[in-house]
Amino acid sequence: MSKKDGKTASQMEKRNIYALGMTSFLNDVSSDMIAPLLPAFINSLGGGSVALGVVGGLRDSISSLLKVFSGYLADRWNRRKPIVFAGYLISAVFKLLLPFSKSWVHVAFFSSAERVGKGIRTAPRDAIIAESMPKRKGEGFGIHRAMDSLGAVVGSIVALFLLWRMSFEIRSVLIVAGLLSFASLIPLLLVREERVKSGKGVEKLGLALRSLPPELRWVVVAMTVFALANFSYMFFIMKVMNSVSVVNATITAVVFYIIFNVSYTFFAVPFGVLSDRIGRGEVISLGYLLFSAVCLGFYALSSIPAFILLFLLYGVVYAIVDGNQRALIADIAPPELKATALGAFHTTVGLASLPASMVAGVLWSSVSAGATFAYGAVMSLVAAVLLVAATRKFERR
Repeated sequence: MSKKDGKTASQMEKRNIYALGMTSFLNDVSSDMIAPLLPAFINSLGGGSVALGVVGGLRDSISSLLKVFSGYLADRWNRRKPIVFAGYLISAVFKLLLPFSKSWVHVAFFSSAERVGKGIRTAPRDAIIAESMPKRKGEGFGIHRAMDSLGAVVGSIVALFLLWRMSFEIRSVLIVAGLLSFASLIPLLLVREERVKSGKGVEKLGLALRSLPPELRWVVVAMTVFALANFSYMFFIMKVMNSVSVVNATITAVVFYIIFNVSYTFFAVPFGVLSDRIGRGEVISLGYLLFSAVCLGFYALSSIPAFILLFLLYGVVYAIVDGNQRALIADIAPPELKATALGAFHTTVGLASLPASMVAGVLWSSVSAGATFAYGAVMSLVAAVLLVAATRKFERR
């Protein structure tokens, strides 16, 4: 490769990663104006802990059904960007409808429909990231996840400002968030796809899935067990709201959500780079073990300083796990089925989110809050053991 070609490739890497990162940043400014307010919004509409579990699970599980199909279509058509654009557009439309909910059932519907957009865009977007930085996938996903979580920080701060300083009601904040989400479509215009080998030779989705390497399936099994442990963030926020005396529960929830996302943003790139150097299986397993420790902390502790530390560690868990899981799937998948593999991963672990959050909600209401966190701790420990066993045979680091 000539110096000119190398420079052009490097420029494409940066352009795609940062353009997609800016799209995610703007989308998450909107999304995370909404996310920390959902528990309070659901409660105001008559929903309890079980409703939180249903909404939290449906947000990921229903949308996840589409991820494998969108990934497969992206490989079949050899096009990623139009599918990504459609996904962000659908999310923007349903975010704008969310604040007009009249019951928690409406919230469940609009919130789930908004996540359908996420289901459509995620696999082809992740394929673009992996193809833009093929030798530094961990770093590429780390940059993207850092910009994504930075948007969550900014969105949460904006929500806090509107609630506290501007005295907005929750519905008003949600309307502003819905309007802002349309801005995320603009940076997508800068994305350029690298043409890869087409998957048109695979006529059916079932054949494409059977063509994936066996080791990838075992890795997805381990990641699915972790997904069963990783119930909705709303339970962590609810533990804070139920454990300490605060003047304004809604503002307190937003503050802790900001703490989580600041930690996530700060550590996402370093742990992505670390996985490029020492191996993704080891790094991801560390994240699973840390999540187990965080759950035990929420089980045993109930003070503001403890919650601050635990939310910081909760952010580190996502910094370790979120981008590196995607990078590991992209490492194993054949180039012509990369989006299909990423879609299968997202669908499988996403579907596990519904039972995870529902089990968490049932344990919370029928046993205790501690039982919810004990469940998360045990399941994530099992996931760490499974992932180490699954990656030991093929990872060359």
